[in-house]
Amino acid sequence: MPKMKTNRSAAKRFKLTGSGKLKRNKAYKRHILTKKSPKTIRTLRKSALVDESNVKNMKKILPYI
Repeated sequence: MPKMKTNRSAAKRFKLTGSGKLKRNKAYKRHILTKKSPKTIRTLRKSALVDESNVKNMKKILPYI
C-alpha cells in the first residue's frame, strides 16, 4: 500500500492544537477593509477552530498532521 499524500494547500492553512483540534485563520481580511468596522477587523485577526462537521474531511486530506 503506497503512502498517503498530504494536501499541501491545506497543510499550509491548518495547524493542529495540543488537544488535537484543527486551527484556522478567518477569511475576509485581505482587501476592501475600508468599509469594515475596526471591531470587525480586530476580530478577524484571531484564529478559529474548524467546525466539527468539517473535521472528518480535513483529517482525511491531512493524514500526517
